[in-house]
Amino acid sequence: MIIKARGENLELNTFHCLRVRKKLEKKDEDNYKSLKKGWHGELQFDQLLLGLTNECLILNNLLLEVSNTLFQIDSLLMTQKKSYIFEVKNFDGDFYIENDRMHMLTGKEIKNPLIQLSRSESLFRQLLQELRLNAVVESKIVFINPEFYLYDAPQKGPFVFHAQLNRFLKSLDNAAGTTGVSDGRLRFAKRLVDLHIAKSPFSKIPAYTYEELEKGIVCKRGCLDYEDTNRQTLVCKKCGFVEDKETAVLRSIEEFKLLFPDKQITVNIIHEWCKVIKSKKTIQKVLTKNFDLILSGKGSYYVDKK
Repeated sequence: MIIKARGENLELNTFHCLRVRKKLEKKDEDNYKSLKKGWHGELQFDQLLLGLTNECLILNNLLLEVSNTLFQIDSLLMTQKKSYIFEVKNFDGDFYIENDRMHMLTGKEIKNPLIQLSRSESLFRQLLQELRLNAVVESKIVFINPEFYLYDAPQKGPFVFHAQLNRFLKSLDNAAGTTGVSDGRLRFAKRLVDLHIAKSPFSKIPAYTYEELEKGIVCKRGCLDYEDTNRQTLVCKKCGFVEDKETAVLRSIEEFKLLFPDKQITVNIIHEWCKVIKSKKTIQKVLTKNFDLILSGKGSYYVDKK
């Protein structure tokens, strides 16, 4: 049973929007690629957990705080007897660990997920103590990518490699048993959801301004080259994608809201943001149909329908 879904990755979505409208610096582009790869790995692991047949509770993408310290859990699986913390890594290539440090085979050092996992487990146990809850906790690092290899991996390390996933999931299923989970465990899981911090302070999104971003409507294939050819549709001059005009404008408004949550939605600013739409009346029609108008003289603006 999924108690907390992974949801959307707003940081990744913001990166998607930005990189079409401005050229990112290399470090920002690298951050985007790393974030995207990691997210895809977590989604793959989510699908594997959904294949478990015995009842358990799944909480994804938790950001929690204890003793003024934040910590993140990629996936938390709760059975009646035990809670499993999973740190999911989508690394590919050859790696080794030496003196508690993790390196690529080239010698480049990366963050050791063992340290990250140990920290998360310790803080999670402290949180359990604060909540006056007793629970057995086990932590695992899941290397989801079949192209990953760790030389001289310790036999008793908390690692699950791609080739071991099926056997490991079967062992989880067996450990969960057929008795299900109690109401007390369910209340505990829902309490963790209540404690989840929605807005992460760890975002690596680069700074940007409205003025510097290229304006226009991005087609569904990622091009910024729509042409307003008739009253009903837009056609991408680059890839040929055809889209209903209202659908395209609404998607562009959602993109604007994501990038500029503090800006008011007005006919003028959305007309400027979409750029390719020739008539302001078209923008006004879309806004009036899909949003509520807040009257304030010349400063009137639109908000989501209640």
